[in-house]
Amino acid sequence: MNIKTRAKLEARARIIKALAHPTRLFIVEELDKKECCVRELTEMIGADMSTVSKHLAVLKNAGIVTDEKRGSQVFYKLRVLCILKFFGCVESVLRVSAEEQLEATR
Repeated sequence: MNIKTRAKLEARARIIKALAHPTRLFIVEELDKKECCVRELTEMIGADMSTVSKHLAVLKNAGIVTDEKRGSQVFYKLRVLCILKFFGCVESVLRVSAEEQLEATR
């Protein structure tokens, strides 16, 4: 594997790792519906604000979300909507796996 290919794969892995937590997946799904401030996300998730802020920082550092400060609040939104296509692919893998398991038990 050459250096350019390795760098590209490592960049992909960073994004996938950023998504590899149920809370961050929830945040991405909620931000698909509308932009939210940390307080709103904290209420939806049921965690403390510092924990939610850390999850948002991971997503922001990976380039998945962007933020905008408005007064004393920071609002988050998805940076690119195509990330949701990845979720569709994941659901397809889950569906096919479940179908194969069902077939194996028959």
